[in-house]
This record gives sequence, structure tokens and C-alpha cells, in this order.
Amino acid sequence: MNKSPISREEAWNLLTRYNKEEYHLKHALILEGVMRWFAEREGFADETDFWAMVGLLHDLDFELWPEQHCVKCGELLSEAGLPEEFIHAVVSHGWGIVSDVRPEHMMEKILYATDELTGLISAAALVRPSKSVQDLELSSVRKKFKSPAFAAGCSRDVITRGAELLGWSLDDLIEKTILAMRTVSD
Repeated sequence: MNKSPISREEAWNLLTRYNKEEYHLKHALILEGVMRWFAEREGFADETDFWAMVGLLHDLDFELWPEQHCVKCGELLSEAGLPEEFIHAVVSHGWGIVSDVRPEHMMEKILYATDELTGLISAAALVRPSKSVQDLELSSVRKKFKSPAFAAGCSRDVITRGAELLGWSLDDLIEKTILAMRTVSD
């Protein structure tokens, strides 16, 4: 799992073939950057592009086929000629929700843990006066995390399970994800 089997340009073209809504494209870009940051931070610098392209394409199918999420994505990635390890990485982020493919590799666990969390962090940033993640603190996100009505679509169970998969505390996961998101907040 070193070099990405797809270039950034090819991945963007594939993503935009099936996704047009600004929200979905922004989410994909956030996950691309977050995964790039984590690859470098967690000692997988030689896999940075692979991690980033998995992040970019993780919700490839969600806009058009939300009821078939991860299943359709696997088909689309296979049709695009991507290898099984790439498809497994993408599909595993739906583990226990829409997929029975368990995240095994560190990268898959991070994608699983941060997918929902980036949504919660983004929502927490938007209610701040600055509307930015740049000055967002862990305590603010923890407070929002404890309020089930806030960003209700972001599964706290998945985020918690993701931290457990990684062997990290919830605070550590949130803190690292905030730092990762600061690198792509523009």
C-alpha cells in the first residue's frame, strides 16, 4: 500500500463524474487533506498519496446512490480499474453501518474514525463567531459531541468506535482531527 493507483487528476475527474453538490465535493476535499495529514503524522509518508486518494473518493457513490453507499462505490472503483486494496480501504469506512468490511490497516481505521468526526468538527466551527476551525478548541467540540441534537447526522457511536479501533482516546482523536482540518480549512 505505497503509491496511489490513481492520480489526483484522475481521482478528481472520477469524483466529479458522480458528484456535483458543493457539500459533497467539500467533504471529499476535507477528507483528502485530513488523510494526507494523518499519513505524514502517523509515519506513513511513503503512502501519503494513497491515503489522500482514498479520502477523496470515499463517498464516490453517496450523492447518487445513498441507499447503496459503499456497495455501489466498490463497483465504481472496480470499473475504474482500481485494485482490491484501494477498494477495501474505501468500503471499510462504512463498516457496521452499510458494509461488513472491517477497517484493518491504520489508514482504514483513521478514515473510519474521521469521516463522521470531520462533519461534527465542521458544524462546531460554523457556529463560532469566526466560522473557522483555526480557533476551534477541543473543549468546544467535546461540548457539541455530548449534545445529541447538535449535528445529529454525525454518529457519535461511529466516532467512539473509531477511536477504540485506533487505540486512541476520544480527546486524542478529536484533537488530531482538528489539527488535520486546519491544514485544509481554506
